[in-house]
Amino acid sequence: MARKAIIAKALKKPKYKSRTLNRCFKCGRKKGYMRDFDLCRICFREMANEGHIPGLKKSSW
Repeated sequence: MARKAIIAKALKKPKYKSRTLNRCFKCGRKKGYMRDFDLCRICFREMANEGHIPGLKKSSW
């Protein structure tokens, strides 16, 4: 879990566009970020398994 100060700093508009840091909106994690869902891989999996993301289901074959 990221500190609140780091999350707040990431939300501010940077001086240069290339300095933008993507963080998970739920937990603040910066690694394993998925742009399409604005979530990290861990939160994505939790929410998908609980059925909170429409159109997704766990695959099995």
